[in-house]
Amino acid sequence: MAQPQEMKGSEKLASCDAYFETIQSKKRLPPSVQESLTSAFASIPVSSFPQVPGGKVIEIEGDASVADAVKVLSEHNLMSAPVRNPEAKTSKNWRDRYLGIVDYSAIILWVLESAELAAAALMAGSASAAGVGAGAVGALGALVLGATGPAAVAGLTIAAVGAAVAGGVAAEKGPGRDASTAADNLGQDFYRVILQEEPFKSTSVKSIIKSYRWAPFIPVAEDSSMLSVLLLLSKYRLRSVPVIELGKPDIKNLITQFAVIQGLEGCRGRDWFDCISEIAVGELGLPFMSPDEVVSVQSDELILEAFKRMRDNQIGGVPVVAGPKKKIVGNISIRDISHLLLKPQLFTNFRHLTVMDFLSTIISTTQEAGKVIPPITCKPDSTLGSVIHSLASKSVHRMYVVSDEEEVVGVITLRDVISCFIHEPPNYIDDYIGFSVKEMLDR
Repeated sequence: MAQPQEMKGSEKLASCDAYFETIQSKKRLPPSVQESLTSAFASIPVSSFPQVPGGKVIEIEGDASVADAVKVLSEHNLMSAPVRNPEAKTSKNWRDRYLGIVDYSAIILWVLESAELAAAALMAGSASAAGVGAGAVGALGALVLGATGPAAVAGLTIAAVGAAVAGGVAAEKGPGRDASTAADNLGQDFYRVILQEEPFKSTSVKSIIKSYRWAPFIPVAEDSSMLSVLLLLSKYRLRSVPVIELGKPDIKNLITQFAVIQGLEGCRGRDWFDCISEIAVGELGLPFMSPDEVVSVQSDELILEAFKRMRDNQIGGVPVVAGPKKKIVGNISIRDISHLLLKPQLFTNFRHLTVMDFLSTIISTTQEAGKVIPPITCKPDSTLGSVIHSLASKSVHRMYVVSDEEEVVGVITLRDVISCFIHEPPNYIDDYIGFSVKEMLDR
C-alpha cells in the first residue's frame, strides 16, 4: 500500500476552514454571546496562562531514538513534545532551534506502518536470501520497493536498507501481500523483531519528523492573545502551542488542548462560562458528526485492527462496542499501544489478541492508577459544563455521546469543546500572529 500523500499547506488550510465553518454553522449560540466570548479571549494575554507542571517544558532531542521518545512521553504522561535540532543548539532563532513537535500518535502510526510494510517486503521474497539478519528485518518497513518482486528484495544489502531508512520512504504491497497474512506466516517473532529490535530501537525522532508525519512548531509570543492559541488548537488542529520569548532560546510554556479544558473547568462560577456551560451539548450542535461517521471497533476484533483503524482515520481513539446496536463496552486510545511497545512481554500472542483481551491484560497487570480508563460517556441532553468536568477530571481527550440504549451516536473531542467558545474574526490570524501559518504548514 503506498503511503498517502501529505496535504500541501493550502489544502490543510482549506480543510481547517471547512471544519470551522461547519462548527460555526451548527453552533446554536446567540451572536452577542459569541462576540463577547471572542472579545474576552482576545484581551487575555498568553502570559497569564498557567505554566506546565514543574514549570519546565519537556523537550526531546532530535537524535533520540523512537524508543526513548516513547519512554519520555509515557513517563511524563504527555501526548506531544517539542523536538530540538541537535545541529542548532546555540541558535536563539526558534526556526533553527526546533524541528517540530513529535506527537505520540505520529510515532504509533510510524510503528504500525513499519510493521505492515516490513511484512509486505518479506512476503515479496526471502529476507535470509538477501543476507539480511533478524536485527535488520524491521528496517525493511521503511523501504521503497520500486519493484516488489522477489528479485528486487534479493538484491538488497544491509547498507541499502540503512540508506532507505534514512530516506524515510515507503513500500508498495503487491496483491496478497497484506500485513496480516505476512505476519501470520512469519509467526510471533515478526512483531517481536518490529517492536523490540529494529527499526523501533535505533530510528531517530528527527528522521520521523523530517520524513513521515509531524506537527509543525508554530509558537506564539507571551503578549499574544489566548484567542490566537485557541484558534491554533481548534481550527488549525494543533494539539499544543509553544510560547516563546523572542531572542531567548528556551520555550517559556506549552499550551495543550487538555490544559485549556482544565483552564475552562477552573472558570466554573464565572458568568461568561456559566452562560454557555449550562447549555445542553445537543443545543450547541454537538457532536459535530452523524452516527454513521463514528469509527468504532467490535470487542471481539483483533487489537491490531483497532490501532490500524485509528491510523487509517487519523484519530486518537475509538469506542469498543458489542453487537449490531454498537453498545459501548470500552475505549481504546492511541496511547494504549504504549503498553505493547514498552511491555511486549505481556502480550505473547499479539497477532491473535482481541480488543477485550488486550484491555483485560492491561487492567490485570498495570499498577499505574488511571492509565486504563473506562469509556466516558454523555447523553445529548448533558450540559457542556458536565462534559468539560468529565474530560478534565478523568484526563481523557474525547467523550462518547450515547443513546438511552448506550449505543454510540457521536464523539466530542477536546478540539470540538474549544471550538464552541470562539469564532475567528475576519483576517484575525493573518493580522495578529507575527508569522504565516501557511508558511509553517508548507515547510
